[in-house]
Amino acid sequence: MQTPLKIAVVGSGLVGSLLAIYLKKAGHTVHVYDRSPDIRKINFSGRSINLAMSNRGWKALDGVGVGDSVREIAIPMDKRAIHLVDKLNFQNYGQEGESIYSISRGTLNRKMIDLAEQAGAEFFFEQKIWDVTLSDATLHIGETERGEWEEKKFDMVFGADGAFSRIRHRMQRQSMFNYSQEFLNMGYKELNIPANADATHKLDKNSFHIWPRGEYMLIALPNLDGSFTCTLFMPFEGENSFASLTDRKMVENFFEKNFPDSIEVIPELANDFFKNPTSTLVTMKCFPWTYEDKIALIGDACHAIVPFYGQGMNAGFEDITVLYEMIEKYGDDWKKVFSEYQISRKPNTDAIAELSYRNFMEMSTKTADEKFLLQKKIEKAFSDKHPDKWIPLYSRVTFSERPYAEALAIGDFQNGIMEEILRLDNIEAIWNTPEVENKILALLENV
Repeated sequence: MQTPLKIAVVGSGLVGSLLAIYLKKAGHTVHVYDRSPDIRKINFSGRSINLAMSNRGWKALDGVGVGDSVREIAIPMDKRAIHLVDKLNFQNYGQEGESIYSISRGTLNRKMIDLAEQAGAEFFFEQKIWDVTLSDATLHIGETERGEWEEKKFDMVFGADGAFSRIRHRMQRQSMFNYSQEFLNMGYKELNIPANADATHKLDKNSFHIWPRGEYMLIALPNLDGSFTCTLFMPFEGENSFASLTDRKMVENFFEKNFPDSIEVIPELANDFFKNPTSTLVTMKCFPWTYEDKIALIGDACHAIVPFYGQGMNAGFEDITVLYEMIEKYGDDWKKVFSEYQISRKPNTDAIAELSYRNFMEMSTKTADEKFLLQKKIEKAFSDKHPDKWIPLYSRVTFSERPYAEALAIGDFQNGIMEEILRLDNIEAIWNTPEVENKILALLENV
């Protein structure tokens, strides 16, 4: 327990709500502000990608005893189901028993707010924060940006208000504040596969379904009610793009040609396509994340990433784990807590941003490539025999809590070895032989 402070968390999303629980655990008074209505009282749909909870997220949830409550609304996915135009392949994610977990963003967000209120945090919805005075942690709240503002004074403010954070916006006006944002030239649109009449799933419910088509792809993740949340990723402009699909017939023809096995299971395809918005994908980086012992950014507010590794939420939750470790280590020395928190997290969030960007290429193109699938088979066979010598990159990111920066560096090293292995003569026939195993061992020992 620390000396109690009055702390504001701006943003009632997943990271803000979990942070509120941790701050209550440390003994503080916590007020959570959000400019949106209470998500528990509105219909949340139309612009979501289902979440994939993995080890880092579970560690943060279990750290305050709420993991089991969340497991009740999660569906394990132990493999990819890769829908090629003419066949279906399956690819296990990790070792036996290792899964990522599909959770509806709206369902989880409602649950997290409930859990934070039960822990004693107070929530204030439809409260628009326009500015913050960094030196004394005062929030400025009002109906409009240029109208009258009410001032709310706190001992400390956390900005958990997403990629376009108002708290970070104020911090950016300091000198020596580094900031960058980069949009992909592609966006995403939510579609839906409804449940069967008996509430069962139309596709295998324990798989992450992916239709890889190079520059664009479709994914589908299961929901508890038997439905799947689908997401179509496509360029905004060009031949196969959102701009090129301008009427119902064009959308239906595009899916019949490119995703033929999806037509039967997405009955409202054209309606969903034109009803739901096309959303953008952004990578955002900044530094510093803190101001003295008064202000700190957390989650997407300081490191928004693209969703292709399923690590955005997990990385945000891991921020909280690390912050709390610093609280336990340094007690009331908040300057030290903040300093060590940002120094620890910055290289790791930069690394997962890079990995997430790269993983789009893996999901959209390589999962349909025979050479890539062979590489995954070789890595799995070697890792099963030598788990002390080789943890595949995906497992290192998803099923461990080792630093992301370490995963990136070791992953690059391992990929260099695999490139050499794949160049061996007749590798398709000899991939699971002592010759290949010994070659990998020799390459590892040459480090």
